[in-house]
Amino acid sequence: MRSVRLDPELDEIVRRAAAQEGASVSEFMRRAVADRARRTLGARDQLEDVLGAVRTDGGVARRTGVAFGELLQARRERRR
Repeated sequence: MRSVRLDPELDEIVRRAAAQEGASVSEFMRRAVADRARRTLGARDQLEDVLGAVRTDGGVARRTGVAFGELLQARRERRR
């Protein structure tokens, strides 16, 4: 079980959105969290068969793994 603290503004938004959907706040939040978790994991799952599959001696592509990780992190932060 988890518990979450929401600031008053977000709490009001969640309450209004849940009411609009005809759902309880708890049900609305469970669905929202499940959707977000599936989207987050889905992006990685789509690439799982190719991540780490290529081995090189370095060269110009030496930092591509780091650069790709930074790109994904930046995208995640923009979504928040």
